[in-house]
Amino acid sequence: MTRMMMQRRTFVTSAAATLAAPSLAFAQAQQSEESQMTATTLEHINPQGMHRSPVFSQGIIVPAGMRTLIIGGQNGVDETGKVVSNDLAGQTAKAVDNLIRVLETAGGTLDDLVRVGLYIKGEGDITPGFNEWMKRAGGIKNPPTVSGIRVLGHANPDFLIEIEATAVLK
Repeated sequence: MTRMMMQRRTFVTSAAATLAAPSLAFAQAQQSEESQMTATTLEHINPQGMHRSPVFSQGIIVPAGMRTLIIGGQNGVDETGKVVSNDLAGQTAKAVDNLIRVLETAGGTLDDLVRVGLYIKGEGDITPGFNEWMKRAGGIKNPPTVSGIRVLGHANPDFLIEIEATAVLK
């Protein structure tokens, strides 16, 4: 191949790449925009033939890249660590308030919850605790997944409930 033919081939290749670059950049930007649009939507899964509850979802798909807040176990304690009540209703109310405080500090709300774990001490009636939860969280548009687990005890023997959660922030 002659030197002139090689220069011509290099020029043609460079010109083609230059002409294609804007189209490629546009396509990549459009694809990125579409990915961002779909990557910010949670999908609540409540299959046909399964119990549908206003209190919880059966499953939730969280797209990759979303900002996730993992909230450690919250108990019915004040800012000094003192247990605020000796009953389930009072401790649940404070634990939920503490959870809300963590959410709000991170820029979230109860509507951002995707998972809640309730660790309840003993065999007693959980209705008073459930009522306190519903006073605060009963209006969640798309409820999180929820697991309620009975435990023998907590790190502090005076704790009656511990609530942990995961939120996906917008």
